[in-house]
Amino acid sequence: MSSMSLVRNEISERLAAVGYVADRDLATALWLMDLLKRPLLLEGEAGVGKTEVAKALAALHGAPLIRLQCYEGLDQNAALYEWNYQRQILAIKAHEGEKADLTEAQIFSEPYLLERPILAAIRAETRAILLVDEVDRADEEFEAFLLEVLSDFQVTIPELGTIAARSIPRVVLTSNGTREISDALRRRCLYHYVDFHDQDREVAIIRARHPGIEVALALQVARLLQAIRKEDLRKVPGVAETLDFAAALIGIGQNDLQQDPSAVHDLLMTLLKTHEDQARLTHEVVERLIAKVA
Repeated sequence: MSSMSLVRNEISERLAAVGYVADRDLATALWLMDLLKRPLLLEGEAGVGKTEVAKALAALHGAPLIRLQCYEGLDQNAALYEWNYQRQILAIKAHEGEKADLTEAQIFSEPYLLERPILAAIRAETRAILLVDEVDRADEEFEAFLLEVLSDFQVTIPELGTIAARSIPRVVLTSNGTREISDALRRRCLYHYVDFHDQDREVAIIRARHPGIEVALALQVARLLQAIRKEDLRKVPGVAETLDFAAALIGIGQNDLQQDPSAVHDLLMTLLKTHEDQARLTHEVVERLIAKVA
């Protein structure tokens, strides 16, 4: 077995120990991420578990997870830092009438600085996991700023000077594909496409998160989800929904989907998140799908 295979297997085993089941390609991407000190861009449909990769990395390394949730209109201040203006005004008022007024240097100093995710990750005492979630929701201007930060891992605050990373964070970016990511950012990152899991891997995930579940039930749940995803749905259920559905079945003590198909149908609210999808999967459809997979 090659050294890469050994390292990849070790990464997979360590991730499994913290409840994340990684496939061969993802384990390779995480290995290369550390080897090359590169950010990792994870792309895929909503619900496939991209964000969970960053959470698992944080658990694996015992590192702080710092999350920057992207959205339309996100600017540098919201991602980097802001000054606590209310506290500054209160400090100024508190010094009114004193012989020595507060200087600008005193007002724009550490006690009045509000760290936002990127600055927090750069200044973290230990190597952090920086999750830039749904980067495709931010605009091109913010993406250019982000590219600069990822290249140098230092930022400049005019009042405080240049702040370089104490330790370069492990950076995970996720994208749902709502907007095309620039070639420049793609070149800066390693890339992995996260797809919906196949049946065997979904069974492994269910059993990892719900250790007490019957193997037969875990298999039935995975088969049912595979079948449901082939239906014409507006919002396809992802891994989180699968785990909620399995937990609900365990909660009502149902160890076989055929035991009570009506109860299974009632629990579909854990999987289907729109009125249209819930209306589409009628009792008859659910019974048909259960008969195929159970």
